[in-house]
Amino acid sequence: MTKSPKASVLVAEDEESLRETLKLNLELEGYEVTVAETGPSVLKTVRNEYFDLIILDIMLPEIDGITICETIRMQHNDVPILFLSARNTGADRVEGLKKGGDDYMTKPFNLEELLLRVDKLITKNKRIKDPQSVGDTYEFAGCKIDFSAHECVDKNGQIQELSKKEAALVKLLIEHEGEVVSREQILQIVWGYNVYPTTRTIDNFILNFRKYFEKDTRNPVHFHSIRGIGYKFTAK
Repeated sequence: MTKSPKASVLVAEDEESLRETLKLNLELEGYEVTVAETGPSVLKTVRNEYFDLIILDIMLPEIDGITICETIRMQHNDVPILFLSARNTGADRVEGLKKGGDDYMTKPFNLEELLLRVDKLITKNKRIKDPQSVGDTYEFAGCKIDFSAHECVDKNGQIQELSKKEAALVKLLIEHEGEVVSREQILQIVWGYNVYPTTRTIDNFILNFRKYFEKDTRNPVHFHSIRGIGYKFTAK
C-alpha cells in the first residue's frame, strides 16, 4: 500500500538547480511536490490543483511573485505562501507580507531552516482548519444523517440514500458549522489530492441537500453557497 504524502507543495522557482534541490529535499521529507518555472504556469497550476503550501520566488519570469500572491489571495485561496528572494531588502519583505505572504526567506538560505519553516506553516494552517468532531449520526431541524450508512431521514421523514461523496461533503460542512468551507478544502478533503471535479458537481450536491433538508429550497436556511468562495452549513 502506497503511503500518502503528508502534504502537497508547489515549488515556483525559475532557477533549475535550486528548483531541483528543493524538490528532492521536500520529497525526502515525505511531501508531494509539483514544480513551476514561470508566473503564468504557477497561476494555472494553482487553479487546477490543491496545495498545502507554495514556495514562491519573487523574481519569476513573466509575472512576478508578489503579483502572483496577490492574485491567489483575490481568488479567496488562503494557501500558505513562503517567499524566496535574491534581494535582501526590507521593502521587498514588507511588500511580500503585505500582499498576503506568510513567510519570507532571502537567498542563499539554510536548507534545514527552510524545511522547518515549511513544516511549521503547514502544521499551523492544518490546525486552524481542524474540524469539530461529529459522530456517526447527526440530527438537526427534524432531519437525521447517518454518515456511516450513507443515508438520511429527510424533512418529510423519508429515508434517502447518500452517495459516498455526498456523505463526505455533508459531514465536512457540518464539522465546520457556521464557517465558510472553501472549494479548495472541499476538493482536497472529499475528492483527494489533485483530483478535481467541476464546481458544478459540488453545486449539484448542495441542490440535493436542499431538496432533502430545506423547507423552502429557494430560500435555504441550512445549506448556503457563498459566491466565489465556498459553501456553509448552519443548523439553526
